[in-house]
Amino acid sequence: QVQLVESGGGLVQPGGSLRLSCAFSGSRFSIFAMGWYRQAQGKQRELIASVTSAGSTGYADSVKGRFTISRDNARNTVYLQMNSLKPEDTAVYYCNAYFVGIDYWGQGTQVTVSS
Repeated sequence: QVQLVESGGGLVQPGGSLRLSCAFSGSRFSIFAMGWYRQAQGKQRELIASVTSAGSTGYADSVKGRFTISRDNARNTVYLQMNSLKPEDTAVYYCNAYFVGIDYWGQGTQVTVSS
């Protein structure tokens, strides 16, 4: 059974940086597409960054140029480097693994951007 465990969230000031990590276990990590979603209070969950099994990346317009997704297949881990954080980035961030119509989710990690 696939398990995803996020870490790295917390409180940061506007303009600061955080790096989220998502540790994957239970299957062959390299065949999964991985993504980071976020859900702000009162809003729908949205996809903000993704990386395919081949390493191609994509970003939502709201984070393009500030966030970077990467994967380390040797460590079974996907990362989200978040720079130039804004208060509107405050949300619970979720890791997602996708393969052939099946989604797996982590438990989420809170990111709060506030002075």
